Amino acid sequence: MFSLEIECSPSQRDLLIAELWEEGSAGIVESEHGLRAFFDAGADRSTLMQRFAAVSWRQEEQRDWVAESRRNWEPLAIGEQFFLVPEWRDDPAPSGRFRIVVNPGMAFGTGRHETTQLCLEALERYVRPGRRVLDVGAGTGILAQAAGLLGASPVWACDTDPDAAAVARHNIASGVFIGSVDAVRAGVADIVVANISPEVILQLASNLLCCLRREGIALLSGFERKDVAAIESEAARHGGAVLEACYKGDWALLVVGGKLVGGD
Repeated sequence: MFSLEIECSPSQRDLLIAELWEEGSAGIVESEHGLRAFFDAGADRSTLMQRFAAVSWRQEEQRDWVAESRRNWEPLAIGEQFFLVPEWRDDPAPSGRFRIVVNPGMAFGTGRHETTQLCLEALERYVRPGRRVLDVGAGTGILAQAAGLLGASPVWACDTDPDAAAVARHNIASGVFIGSVDAVRAGVADIVVANISPEVILQLASNLLCCLRREGIALLSGFERKDVAAIESEAARHGGAVLEACYKGDWALLVVGGKLVGGD
């Protein structure tokens, strides 16, 4: 048994954890500057170090590192209505909260990142029964799942990664497709939620606003405070206006009102 020390930013952790599980990690724990991932002795240490740009490795005593890792994943209450529980726990949701099961080893979207929490809290404020919601870059589909629990219908989710789309399809059953918002017809959604990188939001800004129905809104996150001005400017260029800005630490979410041109 050996472990790798891997430095990463908070925004990279969810995806990196999923990739480490896929590579057969026996357990993962978070550290101050990144992650420590444990592997059985037969794993190819050199290849793993190169792939994940590990800064160091060390020999470990033989222990149940899966159990050790899982002990670090406690249930998490978010906003007023959500209760996120790792799939290996059976904790019931407190009264008045929706229980969402998450798997930290599957795809981005465990709910522990600030941007996911910002999106969940925004969905609480804006989703009403019967509103049409589109989750762009869905990852595990946690945001689409949350929208459905809040009464949104129909709910669609898309991701360009086939593996992520498969995970989302497992979690929300229907309305999931492989692709992006540029494949969606204009004026279809009351709410678009996109928790993706600032570069992709800037690239897709026109499409994100175009697929909104009349007076629809886009909930945009996945970026830091320093990116807000650029995203606000690009949204304005395509007829959008920032209605609200929310922050958790260095991370941001913008509520953007779309053009008054949508569908029915």
